[in-house]
Amino acid sequence: MLSRVLEPEVMDTAEEAADYDSMDHSEVNRRFVNDWSGACQEWGLDPASRQKMLDVGTGTALIPIAFCERFPSLRIEAIDLAEEMLKLGADHLRRSGLSDRIELNLIDAKRISGDDNVFQTVISNSIMHHIPEPLNCFTEMLRVLAPGGLLFVRDLMRPGTDSEVESIVWTHAAEATFRQQQLFRQSLHAALTVEEVAGLLERIGLPRESVRATSDRHWTVSCLKTTSGY
Repeated sequence: MLSRVLEPEVMDTAEEAADYDSMDHSEVNRRFVNDWSGACQEWGLDPASRQKMLDVGTGTALIPIAFCERFPSLRIEAIDLAEEMLKLGADHLRRSGLSDRIELNLIDAKRISGDDNVFQTVISNSIMHHIPEPLNCFTEMLRVLAPGGLLFVRDLMRPGTDSEVESIVWTHAAEATFRQQQLFRQSLHAALTVEEVAGLLERIGLPRESVRATSDRHWTVSCLKTTSGY
């Protein structure tokens, strides 16, 4: 098994933000929205109900835009620690006409501001591999999630060997630039395994089985916060 190799926590240069934003995330984002909707139904929740959502590590805000385009009742607070990402996100919001439903804030996912039990659903896509100590981020997301609310988190899954890393890069990023391919490699090396995530969930009182591999390169956490606490 490859050891975890950390990458920079914040991608906050204009070049990094533009590189990230120029990649085609549309299919991945669409699948994320679909899978969140399916998870809601699996847990007996109505994805079309009026909900306040928190998107942790929103990047350039393409995921909350995709959510709001599909679910008109959603109101979303989207946070990130990268100011350059949020600048591009604000541009996307203006063009989408969704600025009244999506609020962007410069906030550290390890220290989310605000009260406990605020959001009916908390989501995150591809932020955990940037966090040196992901336990803090999981703890904060669970803290601000309301009892009975859905925690839905997805990220890259660290492969076992270098050859597996290369196979994933060439399967999913063959048409990307060299720099984008290299960023993908680094992210795979920085990612967590399913077993590592299961251990983190156990430490905050969530079932280990709440996480599972959901593709050749992703794990997903899907669980409810119980009414009695964590």
